[in-house]
Amino acid sequence: MEMIEFEHPVARDFVTRLRRKDAPPVRFRAYANRLAYLLAVEATRDLCTVPAQVDTPLETTLGEVLIDPPVLVPILRAGLGILEAFQDLLPDSQVAFIGMSRNETTAEPIWHYSSIPDVAGKKVIILDPMLATGGTAAAVIEYLFEKKASEIILVSVVASPEGIARLGKYENLTVITVCVDRELDSNWFIRPGLGDFGDRLYSDGI
Repeated sequence: MEMIEFEHPVARDFVTRLRRKDAPPVRFRAYANRLAYLLAVEATRDLCTVPAQVDTPLETTLGEVLIDPPVLVPILRAGLGILEAFQDLLPDSQVAFIGMSRNETTAEPIWHYSSIPDVAGKKVIILDPMLATGGTAAAVIEYLFEKKASEIILVSVVASPEGIARLGKYENLTVITVCVDRELDSNWFIRPGLGDFGDRLYSDGI
């Protein structure tokens, strides 16, 4: 596993805005979307291109075009908060959906829904804003590798040391996050964290 803690002053500013408990859902969604553009640029840094001829208004020249765009996999529902920016940057990417929740007693993931295209031989970008215990991420990563994905990039906004450690065994995996926070608490919330990302996107919960 490769771990990238994304260093950018604008990204740190948006994470600080997301952490504020008085940020209403409409502002939280806006901050998440803007931060996602920065993360999307970082996550797509190594995509492959091929030469392409293009006619400008003045002459013909050579440029580059993307080939084999990655499959985007937002984890419902929090992942939807950062999906739009990735779609804007990668308009030709397929979007898959996985719906999961966490058992509040065991912290283990519960599968609810999946709609996955053929990912064999493809790069996949998982969008999961909070890497807490790593249980959900690990389940999705194993599922996608079983489907023969060639490489996986997991994009999160904040992550816990425990979640990162849990994913350390996977090869062909890159984890990109803005902040590695201090720890998980007894309820498996990231501290200092920013609360429940999905609740804050769509309601006034923590």
